[in-house]
Amino acid sequence: MRKVVLREEYIKLGQALKASRLADSGVDAKFAVLEGKVKVNGSVELQRGKKLHAGDVVEYNGEQIQISAP
Repeated sequence: MRKVVLREEYIKLGQALKASRLADSGVDAKFAVLEGKVKVNGSVELQRGKKLHAGDVVEYNGEQIQISAP
């Protein structure tokens, strides 16, 4: 499981996909989310601007990202 450590109170879903290197670009992250390929805490998420907080888990392409507090 990959980890993304928060620098602020939250990170947006598209940014988390890029920061974890699961998406090569913002465009790739956008289409992955819009196509329903990304889950947040087990549910499909269609908003790439979804705010993620510490403890959230993102699933994409067989990989998981854990959002962690600093």
